[in-house]
Amino acid sequence: MPFHDLNIPYSSSQPSSALSHTLLFASELGYTTVALSLTFAGKLPSTPPPIPVSTLSIPQSLTILTRLTITISDASQNHRLSSFSPAYNLLALRPTTEKALQLCCTSLECDLISLDFTQRLTYPIKFTTVAGALNRGVRFEICYAPGISSSTSDDRRNLIAGATSLIRATRGRGIIFSSEARNALGLRGPHDVINLAQVWGLGQERGKEALCEEAGKVVKLAGMKRTSFRGVVEVIDGGGTSASATVRPTNEGGAEGRKQQATTKPAVTTQRAERGKGNEVVPSNGTKRKASVSSLGGGVSTTHDESEDKPLSKREMKRRAKKARMEGKAAGPDDTHPTDGAQDTTATSEFPIKHEALADSSNKVPKKKS
Repeated sequence: MPFHDLNIPYSSSQPSSALSHTLLFASELGYTTVALSLTFAGKLPSTPPPIPVSTLSIPQSLTILTRLTITISDASQNHRLSSFSPAYNLLALRPTTEKALQLCCTSLECDLISLDFTQRLTYPIKFTTVAGALNRGVRFEICYAPGISSSTSDDRRNLIAGATSLIRATRGRGIIFSSEARNALGLRGPHDVINLAQVWGLGQERGKEALCEEAGKVVKLAGMKRTSFRGVVEVIDGGGTSASATVRPTNEGGAEGRKQQATTKPAVTTQRAERGKGNEVVPSNGTKRKASVSSLGGGVSTTHDESEDKPLSKREMKRRAKKARMEGKAAGPDDTHPTDGAQDTTATSEFPIKHEALADSSNKVPKKKS
């Protein structure tokens, strides 16, 4: 299954060679989809700055996406998310307060909610808060590299506490794992990340889903939002007729043009049956079904009764025998012809019936008296 890493930070001050080396190492670890993230905090620029992906050396097995991460600290501020969303493949929000988290889960349109677990959370994460985001199809992101590669133990402790609290609040649903690694040393292999998820209480199967299925759903849903109508209907073909399908007649007003237009009509239209003539169907050759066999065979009907080849069932044999008996009873003795009696008398005269006892007595010879 394809593994995803949807958060590798991009900075204009970072040399392209270092970022290319990070992408190459991610491809060697087994990742197939990587998102370059551009982070903004505070006031947003008037136009979204592009990420120059073409200047990087990207491995052939790696798919590069662009992502914008916006830090939200004031819930009352207008962030103009609709103007930034079409310029990037993914849009992630990073709330810093409880009100900002509630706003991101309920009303703001985004693809991901990424929490900064290097800082200690000052508010508890509740299921009632995160349930709104899960119902809308928004996933939560846990980034492991800032806590693992940090030199202080406080960052690792905050990462473990924040990850376990989020897993407990979401009940293990709608979570993805990303690296947020600023260099190649911060990356970890997919199976190492799955082991981390098992340590944090997510489980091995859910950890694999967080890197494969859940992250893939984030990418697909984000693409549907940007290329479809309200995330439901996507037009994949304009429906225009091709140039080969249109036929121009040689003479629009003459008989040749009308004949050429008639030949372009499909043969399926000739199969429509007339309602007033029963259930007769006209095939594509122009003849009716009943007469098609005889007309194609040179005037001789080659229809064959399929019932003659099939053996009779026991029920059919009983039915025919009963019908024959009923017809014989219905005829009666009055329907017999007068010649039947003469035939019977001749039959009895020609073949006389003798009793066995009479035949034996006639053949016996009388005994002589002594």
